[in-house]
Amino acid sequence: MLRQAREEAGLTQEDLALRLHTKKTAISRIENHAEDIKLSTLERFASALGKKLEIIIV
Repeated sequence: MLRQAREEAGLTQEDLALRLHTKKTAISRIENHAEDIKLSTLERFASALGKKLEIIIV
């Protein structure tokens, strides 16, 4: 889902890394191992894509 959102925003991993002041490898780890990601990191990721993070418990 994270990779898809990045691609839909027209950004490469490198582009997103620059926006988040991190490295491309960190973006790769986030996209491939998102089950162990902090909510604050998800919020920053979404914000860098011009989106907002919404969590719904049903």
